Amino acid sequence: MLRGSAGRAYYGAVFVLIARQSMAEGLEWAGYGAFEPRTFFESAQYEQHPHRGVSPSAVVAPELRYEWAEGSDRITVIPFYRYDANDENRTHWDLREANWQHFNGPWTWLVGVGKVFWGVAESRHLVDIVNQTDLVEDIDLEEKLGQPMIHLEHWSEIGTLGVFLLPGFRERTFPANDARLRGPLPIANHDAVYDSGVGDKRVDFALRWTRAVDSWDIGLSGFYGNGREPRLVPQLIAPGSLFLVPHYDVISQLGLDVQYTQEAWLWKLEMIGRSGQGEEFGAFVGGFEYTFYSVQNTNTDIGVLAEYLYDARDDAAPPTTLDDDVFVGARFTLNDLDDTNILVGANIDVNNREAISIVEAQRRFGERWTLSAELRLFSNVSESGLLAGFRKDGYLSLDAAWYF
Repeated sequence: MLRGSAGRAYYGAVFVLIARQSMAEGLEWAGYGAFEPRTFFESAQYEQHPHRGVSPSAVVAPELRYEWAEGSDRITVIPFYRYDANDENRTHWDLREANWQHFNGPWTWLVGVGKVFWGVAESRHLVDIVNQTDLVEDIDLEEKLGQPMIHLEHWSEIGTLGVFLLPGFRERTFPANDARLRGPLPIANHDAVYDSGVGDKRVDFALRWTRAVDSWDIGLSGFYGNGREPRLVPQLIAPGSLFLVPHYDVISQLGLDVQYTQEAWLWKLEMIGRSGQGEEFGAFVGGFEYTFYSVQNTNTDIGVLAEYLYDARDDAAPPTTLDDDVFVGARFTLNDLDDTNILVGANIDVNNREAISIVEAQRRFGERWTLSAELRLFSNVSESGLLAGFRKDGYLSLDAAWYF
């Protein structure tokens, strides 16, 4: 969260605007609550971690929305709270969104806390850099924290241009030092170091241009500010106690994402160039998804996915396991009344065959309930690689959610 008087003033201004409008008009409520137990299949490899078994947690995420002036103005508030019985850092709250949005012809303003998503690939979203990763939610890097922002967007025949001012940096969340999925060394969650002299008070900047041309969807993006990926630097915090200290560099990043649609084919590409973390480097992920429709004359569609991932960063940049990998998977969409869908896939290292395998499934029950499942397994993990700390952390997560 934003800290100190600046943070209180920022969030206070947002809530004053919301309160004044809500007193004058009616509100629309939605959201969900969920119970989510995780089951770890093996005993932890580190003594300070919990043993195998069920690790329960619960989530509540209400949504408040209001529109007025014939849809020209909108207020959105989405708080999020999770309680976890075994990971004190996973017990946390966040404002995923709390903003005012104004539409005026080709112009759109958004002021407050928001979330944006950039990217087209399945296995890794290289260009998605505005929002910080909420790593305690899931290690797949898909869950994001809300980001304070002023976002101005303009639509024209030559594309849509968005400009972002991003005041107030959000530090990445990490599992507690006695929790599963933490890795081999404890992390100094509250001792982050910044290259920027103003630390988390820095105002970052981003822009993005998108355009759809026939079957092509094209996005160009740029970012300058505190990098969302921290380097984890070993440091003695206390005598005999080695911790990993998050270090946030000031970076510049240019990104390109392209998707081409041709009948049953989706061709996808994301590329970035980044400076500020060691030598300048590039990275890309590209591949395809081909969908077989109405398989065996049923309502079921099956999509086959394949992507290649490459990352040329050196040892001075935050480490990644996805530097020379292949992702293969399949998506099953039953197209039934209960909206049943299943994704099966694996990221496989080309050199040492280390693999992270996933199964994600979801099904609706009635009008208000959904049941989701996520299976994540680590295989062929070497004792000296980046995944060594997770090789016994395979788990099954179930999520029973009620929507209101």
